[in-house]
Amino acid sequence: MRIGVFADTHDHLDHIRWAVDEFNRRGCELAVFAGDLVSTFAIPPLRKLSCRLIASFGDNEGNRMGIQGGMQIIGTVGDPPFGFRTPDGRRILVTHQWELLRGMLDGSEVVIYAHTHKPSILWDDAGRLLLNPGETSGWTYRHPSIALLETQPLQAEILWKPLAP
Repeated sequence: MRIGVFADTHDHLDHIRWAVDEFNRRGCELAVFAGDLVSTFAIPPLRKLSCRLIASFGDNEGNRMGIQGGMQIIGTVGDPPFGFRTPDGRRILVTHQWELLRGMLDGSEVVIYAHTHKPSILWDDAGRLLLNPGETSGWTYRHPSIALLETQPLQAEILWKPLAP
């Protein structure tokens, strides 16, 4: 299963559109958002996703009720941390802030987190894949990124938005 992973969009609509286009072009069967959409006007570009969206609230959501209402059309949104199982059986844990996961990693095979705005793919000593897609917005480090997660075999890659000349 191919999963598109993104986070920290912080209302950058053009980069949200880029992420959606990449996920659709690459045939993602699911998209996972790891928090900090920020406002409701960031939701309409997500409606173009060709797959379902599972989203986590972040620590910078300006209108949680509005975001929750808008997400009902696209998928689901919840308070972090939460877990789910993919159709092929992978156990995925999602949060915005790593610190919220204390004592919760057992049983997960993939941990998706964000908040740092720095992309990272690591494997821990227990064999879990730890994936931070970085910042889709590009506001902090000026190089927007998203990630692709393949569940069979389990692997991930960071995708960078091409920089304008």
